[in-house]
Amino acid sequence: MIVLIARKLLSVILTLLLASFLVFAVSEFSPGNVARKTLGPYAPQESVDLLYQKLGLKDPLVERYGRWLGILLGLRADPLQDPALKLNFVDPRGARYFGNFGYSSLYKAPVNDVIWSRLGATAMLAGIAFAIIVPLSLTLGILAGMREGGLLDRTISVFGIVATSVPEFASGVFLVALFVVLLGWLPGTSPLTTGGGWPVWSQLVLPVSVLVLYDSGYLVRMVRGAMVDVMNRPFIRTAMLKGLSFPQVVLRHGLRNAMIAPFTVILLQINFLISGVVVTELVFAYPGFGRMILDASLFGDISLIEAATLIALCVAVTTQLLGDAGYALLNPQIRLR
Repeated sequence: MIVLIARKLLSVILTLLLASFLVFAVSEFSPGNVARKTLGPYAPQESVDLLYQKLGLKDPLVERYGRWLGILLGLRADPLQDPALKLNFVDPRGARYFGNFGYSSLYKAPVNDVIWSRLGATAMLAGIAFAIIVPLSLTLGILAGMREGGLLDRTISVFGIVATSVPEFASGVFLVALFVVLLGWLPGTSPLTTGGGWPVWSQLVLPVSVLVLYDSGYLVRMVRGAMVDVMNRPFIRTAMLKGLSFPQVVLRHGLRNAMIAPFTVILLQINFLISGVVVTELVFAYPGFGRMILDASLFGDISLIEAATLIALCVAVTTQLLGDAGYALLNPQIRLR
C-alpha cells in the first residue's frame, strides 16, 4: 500500500510539472505580446518594452519556463516589482516567496490577494453541496438498485434522468422564478453580503440547490447501476441461501462491493464543484472561483488564468490520488499488486 501511494505521489508531481509547462506554453504562444498581456491593455508602452526585456521573451521557451517556475517556487525575485517598471506594484509578502503567482492586471492586486478569497467562497458553496449530494445520491441509488425494475427504482431513475438532462442555467432560472419572483422567499442573487437585507445563509440556498439537482442525478444513476450489478452476482444469492435477511445481505455484501466503482466518481465531483460551477456562479452573481476564471479570461489576465489553472489541476490530481487510495482500500486485489 505504501509503495502504491509513493508511486501515485511521484506520478502526481510529474503530472503537475508537465501540466504547468503546458499552461505556461499556451499562455506564451497565445496571440498578443506576453508583456502586454501581463501588464494589461492600459499599461504604458515604456513599461511593456522594459518588461519584455526583463522577462527575456526572446529566450527559448524552456528557459523562460524555468524562470517562471523559479518565481513561483520563490527561488527568483518577481520582476514585476522592479521599481524601474514604474508600476508601483509592491507585494506585502516580498518579491520572493513560495507560491508567487504574480500580479493581476484585472484586479490591480497580487494574484494571491484575489484568488484565495474567491476559492474560499467556492469551497464553501462546494462543501455544502457535496455534503448534501453524497448521502442523497447514495441513499437514492441504493434504494433503486436493491430491487431492479420496481416502482421505487423506476421513480428514482426518472428523477436521475430528468435532473441530469436539465442544464444548470435552466434549473437556476426556474428556481428563481418560483422562489424569488413568485413566492419571494429567497434572494435572486448571492453576493455574500448583508447589504440587501438577506442573511448570507439564504443567499446560498438557490446556488446549492442547482448544484445538488444537477450533480445528484448523475451520481444516483451511477450508484444505482453499480448496485444492480452487484445484487445480481452469485455471492449475493449464496448469502441469501445461507439464511441472511435481505437488509443484512445489502449492508454486509452488496453495499461495499457496489461502492468500488462510484467511489472514484464521487471524489471526481469535487473537481466539478470547484472549477466547473461557472454557470451557477454567473446566474446568481456569486463571487466565486469559476466566475473569477471567466472574468480573467474575458479580460485577458494571464497571471490569474495561469494561477487558477494550476490550482484546478492540483485539486484534480489530489482527488484522483485520494480516489486511487480509497479504491485500493475497497478492493483488496489492488493492494496486492
